[in-house]
Amino acid sequence: MMNKQNIKNIKGLTLIEILIGVAVTALMMGAMFSSYTVVNNSYNQVTDRAQVSRSSRDIVGMIVRDIRLAGFKYYFGKNDEGIPNFEDLTHVSGNEEDRTIDDSHDPIIVFRDRLGYVPSDETLAGTGGSESKWQGLKNKCCDQIRIVYGDFTKGDNQKYKKYRITYFAKPMQKNENDKFYGVYKTKESWLETEEFSDGSWNSTCSECYSDQLVRSHLVDMEFLLFDENGKHLYNSETGTYPQPNNASSVDLYRIAQVDLRLSFRSKKNFYRTVGTDQKQRLVLGLGDGRAAENFNDKYLRDTVVVSISTRNLGLD
Repeated sequence: MMNKQNIKNIKGLTLIEILIGVAVTALMMGAMFSSYTVVNNSYNQVTDRAQVSRSSRDIVGMIVRDIRLAGFKYYFGKNDEGIPNFEDLTHVSGNEEDRTIDDSHDPIIVFRDRLGYVPSDETLAGTGGSESKWQGLKNKCCDQIRIVYGDFTKGDNQKYKKYRITYFAKPMQKNENDKFYGVYKTKESWLETEEFSDGSWNSTCSECYSDQLVRSHLVDMEFLLFDENGKHLYNSETGTYPQPNNASSVDLYRIAQVDLRLSFRSKKNFYRTVGTDQKQRLVLGLGDGRAAENFNDKYLRDTVVVSISTRNLGLD
């Protein structure tokens, strides 16, 4: 049996000591949770910013590749079947009788501040600007660009090809409180054979597509055209770039550089608070009519600007 002296030597924890231990543990857990929350929020912001930037770079690469093809002609189609080494498709400027700018083969045509596009072989062909802009959005979205280039397909009835790529924007929304724009792309082929000698743009060929969404949550898309001397080819009086049916049409084949600006926003709130006049969140434009816009919501906006050299235009 345990004697009384041994019982007196047994030491334990008092209630006060236990409470102190619980309090210290709680403080440590609270500090660890606060640190985790800060680190996690920072990580989420970094990944959200990286996602917006990565998406911007992906679409920029696609547009750059297409613009560099503008004006390309397949001259050297040498083959064993004796197909002539020249393009025998009719060139259409859009100024011919019974033709419009929507029939044009000119390599690059930019329409300022125009939403929407309908392929030439569909009802309301060539319609642009019919899409309504979201009310309440400050940005002036968006420019439209049409790119035409040639190609060659040996096994097709129509050996020599012409394709037209159109990038344009359309309104989109997740709900009534979350409205934005999307970048869309359409690819058409010029159909001209003995059966269809007049020729027309067609969006139903095997390699064609229409109204394909490339990227959502667009803020603005802007194209600027320059000649080889760096002259901006925008006519501020008419508010247009060179087109087949305006006074600047002679500059259509002098386009040596295209500056592209794309602005996107995050899909969810990024900042904790809204922007203020003292702490502005600006999206800057490049050309005339694209003044800086201040947004007072919680979304992150990222802008990428690139200069693209047109390989087949602006030459002597």
